[in-house]
Amino acid sequence: MRIAYFTNQYPAPSHTFIRREIVALEARGHRVERYAVRPFRGALKDPDDIGEARRTSHILRTPMIRAMASVARQLLSRPGNSLKALGGAFRFARTSGGRYLHHLVYFFEAMILADWCRRDEIDHLHVHFGTNPATVATLAHQIGGMKFSFTVHGPEEFDRPETLGLGDKIRASSFVVAVSSYGRSQLLRWADLGDWRKIEVVHCGIDQRYLSDDVGVHGTSQRLVCIARLSEQKGHLLLLQAAANLRAEGMCFQLVLVGDGPLRAEIGHEIERLGLGDTVVLTGTISQDDVRSEILRAKALVLPSFAEGLPVVLMESMALKRPVISTYIAGIPELVQPDNGWLVPAGDLEALTGAMRQALFASDVELFRKGEAGRRRTLERHDINRSAAALEILMARPGVV
Repeated sequence: MRIAYFTNQYPAPSHTFIRREIVALEARGHRVERYAVRPFRGALKDPDDIGEARRTSHILRTPMIRAMASVARQLLSRPGNSLKALGGAFRFARTSGGRYLHHLVYFFEAMILADWCRRDEIDHLHVHFGTNPATVATLAHQIGGMKFSFTVHGPEEFDRPETLGLGDKIRASSFVVAVSSYGRSQLLRWADLGDWRKIEVVHCGIDQRYLSDDVGVHGTSQRLVCIARLSEQKGHLLLLQAAANLRAEGMCFQLVLVGDGPLRAEIGHEIERLGLGDTVVLTGTISQDDVRSEILRAKALVLPSFAEGLPVVLMESMALKRPVISTYIAGIPELVQPDNGWLVPAGDLEALTGAMRQALFASDVELFRKGEAGRRRTLERHDINRSAAALEILMARPGVV
């Protein structure tokens, strides 16, 4: 098939799961074009991301004369469909609370996207995230008639499904992917009963970098690592309070925070306020090879999220035989079990502190047992090759007219 992948920003450090899907589909013989609204605003550190950036077409980097030519071609060749899509953009705008200017922009982005799909003879358009990229793809489908689908990760889609017009997007799509059973349940809430059959669970997958390694020796240093975007959903500020509790008990350990994001300044201030300068390390964005190294150096990965989908980093850590500490939310309990990690109630400082204490005090035998169980569960559920095969079958289905 000739497939196109589309999202808001691509490539991005937190979107390695998209790249893995693309590469796995290409390995199965399909041609995959990369489209995105805009490039990543920060600096790309991973060589694979840098290579992907060169292969990606970005709508907002399209020269104005070429963008207007795309719009003109669609208006002239599909005037009725274009008018229908403009009406669709206004309906989405009303649903979103009157953001008409934003949705007029989405309409013009959809004209360009539809033209690219026509130019590249795309058989199927797949979108990651049910937010504005899915809006643009829905409008492009109304203009150009190409089949499209989208993957919903959460938590943003679940926080505001009505303002995103999630039900309308599901109705227009050929199928919708949820990354967990919990995610599918949330989509069922907003889909018409007749569209339930479209909603499938396809797990995000990990690649050979994690699947083929036989990791033997466990990290022995008193070290925990948290790998996540520095945002409100991930629970970093609570994590720092838990670290301060353990330090007050006299425990010596290191907590490494990998990632960047809008809370970086506040997290830095809180580290200073709590006197954790010699305990907590902020690395910023690092390459995938360095992420893997940080996981291997730690006793366990900790991710005390307040809102989630199903974080890929949990799969990566467990595939490397490192148990995880996380929270009883969204799809996480579908992966993390008592035999491969520690689950605590979201927002519970005492429980989080206790789980971190247990991980730091855990014997090599316990860590080995949990690590082996975690790797088995991850390989059973999150092999990118099986996920790509499932997507291939779904993409080959007839589309919605």
